Amino acid sequence: MEPNKEALVELANYRMPFGKYKGEFLVDIPEYYYTWFKQKGFPDGKLGKMMIQMHEIKINGLEELIYTIKRDYKA
Repeated sequence: MEPNKEALVELANYRMPFGKYKGEFLVDIPEYYYTWFKQKGFPDGKLGKMMIQMHEIKINGLEELIYTIKRDYKA
């Protein structure tokens, strides 16, 4: 698997580890939650990077891409 493909598969199958949406797939979390984090500051590390990516995906209307990856490539 190519590195970018692996990263997208991981992003599609990653679950929120804390907070209001704990246990939810990142793609299933509403856009407003990511917008709030953008204003307050995303967490450091891998989770923060994934949340930034998911925010970009959501504001550009590309969630279907992530749902397709999630369906076709289970982690």
